Amino acid sequence: MTRADLGKDPHAVSAMFDQVAARYDLTNNVLSVGNAPLWRIATTRAVAPKAGERILDVAAGTGTSSAALAASGAEIVAADFSPGMIAVGRERQARVPNLAFVEADATKLPFGDAEFDAVTISFGLRNVNDTDAALAEFLRVVKPGGRLVVCEFSTPPNTIIRSGYHLWQGVAMPALTKLVSSNDTAYDYLNESINAWPDQQHLARRIAAAGWTDVKWRNLTGGIVALHRAFKPAAPPAPAA
Repeated sequence: MTRADLGKDPHAVSAMFDQVAARYDLTNNVLSVGNAPLWRIATTRAVAPKAGERILDVAAGTGTSSAALAASGAEIVAADFSPGMIAVGRERQARVPNLAFVEADATKLPFGDAEFDAVTISFGLRNVNDTDAALAEFLRVVKPGGRLVVCEFSTPPNTIIRSGYHLWQGVAMPALTKLVSSNDTAYDYLNESINAWPDQQHLARRIAAAGWTDVKWRNLTGGIVALHRAFKPAAPPAPAA
């Protein structure tokens, strides 16, 4: 079985997700103790999709988050670099009319400048081998004034919650993944990538450094997950004739 490491080679990460695609949503629900749907609801509300908008969902996987966004009537493009994930997503979301899947690398998006009203990524940014390049690409493909929403694992600020979460990662998660995942060794990488990921404040700084403005975040489930929201600077007014 393939598993990635913190070098995050795109081919290794893609192959790993190909192998977990069939049972990915089930595994997420089990490992999150049922919180995954709640995190998805919070993310959808933060994106605030509207009918007529065009929204890019990066690292969309099987399209569960994309389908939630599409319920608004917005046109959703679900992008992922795992062919296996896309294949499962196309099958599961076949009845969603305003949802299209595209194989794409987050650091080299196959879209023109200012194509989307919003970009969102859930639990995928930490898997990209060049976070800053991805954030810059998100900025490029969004219209001036458009928005970014990142939902990602983070660092609980409360010591007790943080200690309990680390215990969960070290003891409960490995046991559960052996029961429900099609590639339990892939979830060793999951824990490694979470523990190596920057905390809320550091991620906010990186988002701002990529050119996004008004960067804010809020914690979900005690900070185990954090939602970051930001905006692309509005276009300057046209010069007077």
